Amino acid sequence: MNDSTVDQAFKNYPLDVELKGRPYRLRKMQETDGEEIMKFAATLPPHDLLYMRRDITREQGVARWIAGSQEGRIHSLIAENSTGDMVGYSTIHQDDLDWTKHVADLRVALATTERGTGLGRLLIREAFNIALSLNVSRVTAHMTPDQIASRNLFQELGFQNEALLKDHVCDREEKLHDLLIMACNVETFLATRQAFGVGA
Repeated sequence: MNDSTVDQAFKNYPLDVELKGRPYRLRKMQETDGEEIMKFAATLPPHDLLYMRRDITREQGVARWIAGSQEGRIHSLIAENSTGDMVGYSTIHQDDLDWTKHVADLRVALATTERGTGLGRLLIREAFNIALSLNVSRVTAHMTPDQIASRNLFQELGFQNEALLKDHVCDREEKLHDLLIMACNVETFLATRQAFGVGA
């Protein structure tokens, strides 16, 4: 992917919004955000960390994320509150295989203090906008089946259950959890974009 395509994907950021009376700023993740990411990750419930591609509570996991961003495989938005603290993020992840370059993986995480504000929906919407600019035709999302709020939000945006992988995730107490994979065709999402404020 060339630099001009990436620049186009992030042309609207930073983006300042107000949701339920709370101001937020969405911006492109920077290579200097490592410490802030780990600080944010430390506030998340352990269950929220299960479906992530990497352990962002550790320097190695954050370094891999930043490296993927620099290589152009991962495109990330950071959400900050009025004091500049990181309170959420969304990512679009692509691999460099020719047979799956049309597919992107969307991940989102949100501080518990900001849930119910609409910030999670906004982060997903903006990540999908980035996917559109990258000519992705299919987007997937991963979560555990008991993450009901996340499931409902993705379903509202046109995602459908694709697969359930039994005992696929092991937490730090070595307890096994199922992993739910949801997916959405971009055409399906575009059909509902007016309802969710997604730009052309």
